Formats: sequence, structure tokens, C-alpha cells
Amino acid sequence: MDNLIKKALYTGVGIFAATTERLQHSIDELVEKGKISEEEGKKVVDDVVKNAETQRPQFETRFKKIVDSAFDKLNLPQGDSFSKMEKRIKSLEVKVGLLAKEVERQRIERKEAEKNNALNA
Repeated sequence: MDNLIKKALYTGVGIFAATTERLQHSIDELVEKGKISEEEGKKVVDDVVKNAETQRPQFETRFKKIVDSAFDKLNLPQGDSFSKMEKRIKSLEVKVGLLAKEVERQRIERKEAEKNNALNA
């Protein structure tokens, strides 16, 4: 789950970077047209970036709460319980494999016994 959260956060960072780039492009156009000064444009971009950076921890906290809530509603395992379930599944897979081999061995023995009984009869 942590990996999923990290991917989502990185996606958010990527979206923010693209948005900042578009903002910078729009500000550059306004500067070229003389609607704002270069200094004003730089200040706008800097303010947006600073605001986003100061709000990032709050965003991450809210995002994690939303994801945790979604996992709870879907009744999906998280963190340590997920790891325990993975280990248990692997253990059960090994046991099922051993049982399948035992069933096959018994089937072969039964066939051989039936053959021997047919020959002795």
C-alpha cells in the first residue's frame, strides 16, 4: 500500500511540476506582452511555488487519510497485516503443493495395488 501512496504522491508532484511550467509559460507571455513586469511575474511564480511547498505536508496528510479511509471501506489489509497475509498465503501454497504430491503418490499406489490384485486374482 505504501508503494501505491508513493506512486500517487509522485504523480501529484508531476502534475504540480507541469502546472508550474504552464504557469511560468503564461507569466512569460504576459511579460512579453507588457501586461506585467518581469519582476511581478517572477513574484507570482515564486509565491505559487512557496504556497504549494508549505501546503504539501497538509496535502500529504489529507491524501493519506483519504487513501486509508478508502482501504478501510473496501476492507483491504494495510501495512503489517498485509505482510502477514502474504506470508500466510505463501505458507498455504507450500502446504497445498505438498498435499497435491501426497494425493498423487496415493493415487499411484492405489493403481499399483489394484494392478497387483488383478494379477493375483
